Amino acid sequence: MLIALDGYGGDNAPREIVSGALAALENDPDLKILITGNEEELRALAGEKGGDRLLFQNASEIITCEESPMIAVRTKKDSSLVVALDAVKDGRADGLVSAGSTGAVLIGATLKIGRVKGVERPALAPALPTVKGGKVILCDCGANVDCKPSYLVGFALMASAFLRGVYGVKKPKVALLNNGAEETKGNAFSLEAYRLLKENPKVNFIGNAEARDILSGEADVVVADGFDGNVALKSAEGTANAVFKLLKKGVMNSFRAKLGALLMKPVFKDLKHTMDYNENGGAAFLGVKKPVVKAHGASKAKSICGAILQCRDMVLGGVSESLEKDLQV
Repeated sequence: MLIALDGYGGDNAPREIVSGALAALENDPDLKILITGNEEELRALAGEKGGDRLLFQNASEIITCEESPMIAVRTKKDSSLVVALDAVKDGRADGLVSAGSTGAVLIGATLKIGRVKGVERPALAPALPTVKGGKVILCDCGANVDCKPSYLVGFALMASAFLRGVYGVKKPKVALLNNGAEETKGNAFSLEAYRLLKENPKVNFIGNAEARDILSGEADVVVADGFDGNVALKSAEGTANAVFKLLKKGVMNSFRAKLGALLMKPVFKDLKHTMDYNENGGAAFLGVKKPVVKAHGASKAKSICGAILQCRDMVLGGVSESLEKDLQV
């Protein structure tokens, strides 16, 4: 298996990208990685590590977050992202990982790799931790800010296929993000989405979920339009960061608290690791013909490694193939 890796996507490229690739190769002896970008610089960073399982393809351009994603993908054909996308499109690579411009990754993957037959709109779907120790897929979290109710049925099917293939959840429970748990809650969009989800026999729909319930573990998938999903995701991230800052502030105000914090340090470290989905990979871009994982722009080596292994698991789990089967009438 070979994963294409955008060597110049993200704030810490290319050093952390290369380090993450090397870590992934150490984790899986059967894996190969193709890094795209300035080949001379990438080879120098890798040194003698990676051997014949770390491949390089030169790319002379870089797509930045300040550019128009559509224009950049169409005009910068020798950029590290587009060259990596072409490797997947041409069948030389089995999947793609990038920490670059989210818009460029999503547009490029849709245009170059193409949608799975039957998918109305691909969607971003991070795997978030739950209080029960499992994962919940939030789909969509930003790819589609303007949605039709029917899109959310597709999101449910895509996220369910992802959970089955990557995490082995046989019959994922799907909930609709809403402002109340009752069936009659929500606006016209939510009410129609609820009806469509409930009536689809391929969706294991359990009803509405409020934002506070996303991480409860009651649902395996929470579907939303990209605007609400992104707000919910950023709110959860912000709340987690605020809690850790308040804990740190409280600890510093008391000698007794400092002693307690010293004993609790391993617990706090584990909790921080658990709450940060970027440490374990990134957001899967579901609905395109080959696995694509969008890593956070600030990703360091550990996150890049996780994203690569997540992409590998999507390939091994046949996520795209399973989704295409689910969408057949």
